[in-house]
Amino acid sequence: MADPEERTLCRIVAGLGSAAVAHSGGTDSSYLLAVCVEVLGADRVLALTVDSPLTPRPELANARALAGQLGAEHLVVVLDDLANEALAANAPDRCYHCKRGRFTALLQVARARGLACLVHGENADDAADFRPGSLAAAELGVLAPLREAGMTKATIRRLSRQRGLPTWDLPAKACLASRLPYGMPLTVEALARVEAAELALHQLWGVSQLRVRDHYPVARIEVPSDQIAHCAQPEARAAAADKLCALGYRYVALDLVGYRMGSLNDELATNSRD
Repeated sequence: MADPEERTLCRIVAGLGSAAVAHSGGTDSSYLLAVCVEVLGADRVLALTVDSPLTPRPELANARALAGQLGAEHLVVVLDDLANEALAANAPDRCYHCKRGRFTALLQVARARGLACLVHGENADDAADFRPGSLAAAELGVLAPLREAGMTKATIRRLSRQRGLPTWDLPAKACLASRLPYGMPLTVEALARVEAAELALHQLWGVSQLRVRDHYPVARIEVPSDQIAHCAQPEARAAAADKLCALGYRYVALDLVGYRMGSLNDELATNSRD
């Protein structure tokens, strides 16, 4: 194995002995799962995926398919995240409460199966973003081998492609709660509405990366800046407005700045300067 970063990761994983992998079906956790299966053996690895109102259906399907491709045992853990009042209130520390609840549940499964640890797919780039969930992971002793190995997203994509993983070029994903502004309570209805809106736009526009930011009754759509002109064409615009208004939105807006990860965190930066 020629890649020095992957050699470092393999040494870290080998030292675990056995592991449960918090597996979302995204690029990072899929690559981590592949390395764990290769280094530790499939009999000492368990892939765990949370199914909750915050989990988009396509991501759950991706997680199942990738685990099957790798020959990893896969369990889906059903949780009602919204029963956690601190999470459902959707304050800026929402991710902390979400990850703490989820990791606590996954650790229980890992321990019951006699596995040495729980690992998740945080990478070296994630430290630059606002991620309260990282604190929850640290408090509970959930490990981040990709971050420990210094692996960036670009590196993970490159190595995933070399391995032939279909997840190597997946767009960045985030749970459905990330579409609602902080302070807007999370409900099953709102999460289902925004998931249906994004699915409809993917089908209409063929854009791989987009977000519907739910400022209900306003839907603010983010697409990559080089796709804005395409999506603003009269026919495409009218079809999108019809679909989203049918889901209950009254106003449909296309954000002219374009897609950017964690755009709803902009409010936090603004408030910190006030």
